[in-house]
Amino acid sequence: RREPLALINLKKKHEETGEEELASRLDHCKAKATRHIFLIRHSQYNLDGRADKDRTLTPLGREQAELTGRRLASLGLKFDQIIHSSMTRATETTEIISKHLPGVKKISTDLLREGAPIEPDPPVSHWKPEAVQYYEDGARIEAAFRNFIHRADAKQEEDSYEIFVCHANVIRYIVCRALQFPPEGWLRLSLNNGSITHLVIRPNGRVALRTLGDTGFMPPDKITRT
Repeated sequence: RREPLALINLKKKHEETGEEELASRLDHCKAKATRHIFLIRHSQYNLDGRADKDRTLTPLGREQAELTGRRLASLGLKFDQIIHSSMTRATETTEIISKHLPGVKKISTDLLREGAPIEPDPPVSHWKPEAVQYYEDGARIEAAFRNFIHRADAKQEEDSYEIFVCHANVIRYIVCRALQFPPEGWLRLSLNNGSITHLVIRPNGRVALRTLGDTGFMPPDKITRT
């Protein structure tokens, strides 16, 4: 969301209404609540699947999702919603997590599907998608960032807690953009399956990273990055 001062023509409003009403209108546009964003990477999945529908969670992946769900439930927070990628591995991860958070609504979106957000710098030799993929996926993932990562609406009175279940590339890009780091550096970050990344967006627009890729709640033999 934009800075409140950018939403009002100060000179025009001052001439029409005077300082007192201008201050009131400006205050009406200001965010009052804090948003807590929990970005969850999907659990381990079958890499041999040719189509998305075949890339289902492995038995270990299902265990990881259970552990992530328990961890989120143990935080004792009132989660508002779970927004998840429409890809199979993210959808299945969401279904398992949601069993530990009864009553929390689930929303599927194509915006959070995995992809190539932007050409990494420095480049890497082991991952070189076609250039067109950056244009196709990059615009969509940037749209996801702009659509979901912003300060609270001015009408929101209480702090909110939202879960986003998606993919490593998407999460890494979002973290770089949210912290105003060069987004080309996204591939320097690493995320385990089922990991929790926690962003906080204050009413003034400041963003803080509480945790990045936390899997400390999983036994060592359950941790993977595939």
